[in-house]
Amino acid sequence: MARDYYEVLGVSRGASPAEIKQAYRRLAMKYHPDRNPGDPGAAERFKELGEAYEVLSNSSKRQAYDQFGHAGVRAGAGMGGGAGHVDPADIFGDIFGDIFGMGGGRRRTQRGEDLSYELEIELEQVARGGDIVIEVPRRVGCGVCRGTGAAPGSKPGVCPSCGGQGQVRIQQGFFTLQQTCPQCRGRGEVIGTPCPECRGNGFERKISRLRVRIPRGVDEGTLIRLSGQGDAGPRGAASGDLYVQIHIKPHPIFRRDGADLICELPVGYADVVLGAEVEIPTLEGQGTLRIPAGTQSGRHLRVRGKGLPTPHGGRGDLYCVVRVETPVNLTVEQKRLVEQLDASLRAGGVRHRPAENESWAGKVKSFFEQLAG
Repeated sequence: MARDYYEVLGVSRGASPAEIKQAYRRLAMKYHPDRNPGDPGAAERFKELGEAYEVLSNSSKRQAYDQFGHAGVRAGAGMGGGAGHVDPADIFGDIFGDIFGMGGGRRRTQRGEDLSYELEIELEQVARGGDIVIEVPRRVGCGVCRGTGAAPGSKPGVCPSCGGQGQVRIQQGFFTLQQTCPQCRGRGEVIGTPCPECRGNGFERKISRLRVRIPRGVDEGTLIRLSGQGDAGPRGAASGDLYVQIHIKPHPIFRRDGADLICELPVGYADVVLGAEVEIPTLEGQGTLRIPAGTQSGRHLRVRGKGLPTPHGGRGDLYCVVRVETPVNLTVEQKRLVEQLDASLRAGGVRHRPAENESWAGKVKSFFEQLAG
């Protein structure tokens, strides 16, 4: 079973990117195979460190790992986004190459950067699901040179410094080390005639219109991965991924509790005393609810199947919290009638008082008796 990546690097879950990089740098130097020849344990630990750093140093992958664990990052394996295809030597070379003259020993094709997008949706969209079109600024291959960086009619040539390897060897004392070629920056190619449109970098900025499929009943904070919709990779390499994080806007009427919805239901005094059928709001429009006679303020009345969809095809419920509205601005005649009603109710004694109020009254009486005693 794979160990926790934070444990592998010896950092806390709240560690900053700088702390993560520092921890990896220290441990990778310690367990590098060149420093531990013939030690298979060190080689395995070095590989484990590379996997952990590859995930935790990428904000999108780290977010997916924090939310779903190892399953969240393994889901991208085979599509350029998973931790399973990391080469620790490449990461080690990236970090130490410029400082210590150490590299991965080979040229590699680097995929494009992953991107993130914050998408706010309405609660109604959570209920019905469906597609939403978003506009994302991203880096794409230059349309003139098709990402090569070379002017039309020309093509990149082999780097004379490294012979196309992307790495050069440097003798330092008894050690022969490798580092990224300073002339081609590890690409193995140099451009003689740069593209006039992109000036040789092979990219252009573009606003892409992308379709995001929103699952019915989606939760707050859910990450939706659009494979290959991140920034384009250099020299025609694979593009990164786009991670869309879902945020649900507060609703003016409903609040969410899993698949259930809760709303406040103001009703009149006569409605709860005598019982009534009242109109209620639902995500699909107006509905009706029967208020039983004698309903107390604060009671939750359930309306089955009027909540949000569940992942298994069911649906949650709607809970209406009864809030009795006290009449205001009474006329003299209305006040007289209320006084008559109050007198009649008092004359009826405990039979007009609900059980919970009787219990409360008993506790109050017992409390005052204790004070008197």
